[in-house]
Amino acid sequence: MERFVIEGPVRLGGRVRAGGSKNTALPLVCAALLAPGESRLTNVPRLRDIRTMIRVLETLGARCVHDGHELSIDAREGPGREAPYDLVKTMRASVYVLGPLLARFGEARVSLPGGCAWGPRPVDLHLMGMERLGARIDLEHGYIHATLPPGGRLKGDEITFKISSVGATANVLMAAVLAKGRTTLRNAAREPDVVALANGLVRMGARISGQGTDTITVDGVEGLAPLHMSVPSDRIEVGTFLTAAPITGGRVRVEGCIPAEQRALLAVLREGGLAISEGEDWIEVDATAGRLRAVEMVTAPYPGFPTDMQAQLMAACAVAEGVSTLTETIYLDRFTHVAELRRLGAQIRLDGNVAVVRGVDRLSGAPVMATDLRASAALILAGCGAEGVTTLSRIYHIDRGYERIEEKLAALGARIRREEEA
Repeated sequence: MERFVIEGPVRLGGRVRAGGSKNTALPLVCAALLAPGESRLTNVPRLRDIRTMIRVLETLGARCVHDGHELSIDAREGPGREAPYDLVKTMRASVYVLGPLLARFGEARVSLPGGCAWGPRPVDLHLMGMERLGARIDLEHGYIHATLPPGGRLKGDEITFKISSVGATANVLMAAVLAKGRTTLRNAAREPDVVALANGLVRMGARISGQGTDTITVDGVEGLAPLHMSVPSDRIEVGTFLTAAPITGGRVRVEGCIPAEQRALLAVLREGGLAISEGEDWIEVDATAGRLRAVEMVTAPYPGFPTDMQAQLMAACAVAEGVSTLTETIYLDRFTHVAELRRLGAQIRLDGNVAVVRGVDRLSGAPVMATDLRASAALILAGCGAEGVTTLSRIYHIDRGYERIEEKLAALGARIRREEEA
C-alpha cells in the first residue's frame, strides 16, 4: 500500500491547470450506453473511479479504449444487463448505468452501490424516479432489478425529488430521454455536472430544457446518436488548489477553469480577507499578505457552498485568525477528517453538524490517515503548510478523484513524494 510523505512548511505558489471533471465524466461515460455506435469523450481524467466505470461498461459488453485523456466507447447492440457487485461496491456512481440500460434495453440489474465510507447513500430517489417512468423495481440479493414489460417503453411523467440529488437527477434524466412523452423533473439538481450531462444528451439528439434550474423538461425521442464531447474542468479540483493558498500562505493561480462555478468558495475567501483576481478561464488567490480571517460557511446544493469543499476549507480555517464555524447540511456526519486534522494540531470542536475551528499559528506534521477522497486532499494541503513531516496513508482514496496531485503540487513548490509503506 502506498503513502505520501510531505515535508513542510512551504508556501505554495505558481500556476496549475485544472483537469477534467470526474463527477461530470462518470455520467457522460454511462450516457454512451444510450446509443449504438462509438462515442468519444476528450479531457477525461485518468482516475481510479474512471477506470472502475470503464470496467463496468466492459462487463456490460461495451468496447472501451482510454488513450491519454481521450476515451472511446462502442456500445454495440445487445450488451449485458448486469453491473456486478465486485465493481459497483467500490464506487457508488456505478449505479448511473441503471437509467441508460433500462431506457435502451428495458432491463437492468445493478448491485447496490458502495463508495466513500461516510454517511448513507440511499438510492431511493433513483428508484422512485424509475418507477414513476413505468419501471418495475425489485431489490433481490443485494441487487436492483429494473424491468419493463416485454416490448414496453418508459413513459414520461412529472417527478418531484424530495431532496435535490445530483445522482438521482442524472440517472432519471438519462432514462427519460428515451421515454415516451414528456418528463418534468422538479427540485432537480442545478450542479454543473447535471448541466454538462444534459448538454451532452442534447448533442446526442435528446430534447431537454431547463438544465441549470430546478425544473428540467425532457421530451422523449425514439433514439440517440453517439456522444462526442469534451469533459469540462473539475470545479472541486479547482477549489482544492485555490484553498492551497490560505492553507500555506501562498499565491496560487488555477487555469483552465470556469470562474462562475466558484462563486460560493470565492465569497467565503473574500470574507476572510484574501486577495482574489480572475479572468475568463483562470482564478488567482493570494494569501501572501496575511492569514485568512475567521469565516462562517454553510454547505448547500449548487450554487451554494459545495460539501465536497468542506474539508479543504476546514484545513484553511485551522490556520486562520479567529474562530470559524462550518455547518454541514448535506451529509451531516461528514467529519471523519476532523480527528486527523486534530493530530496535526488543529483545534476543532464538533457540535452536531457544526464544526467550530479555532485557528492556530501553524500545524505540526504527524502521521495521518485518509478517510475519504476530499479528506485526503485537505490533509495533503494541511501537511504542506505544517511544520515537519506529515505521512498520509491509505492514499488510494485520493487517486479516486485527483489525477497526479503530487506532481501538480510539486510544481507549486510542495515537497511531496509517493512511496510504498514499509
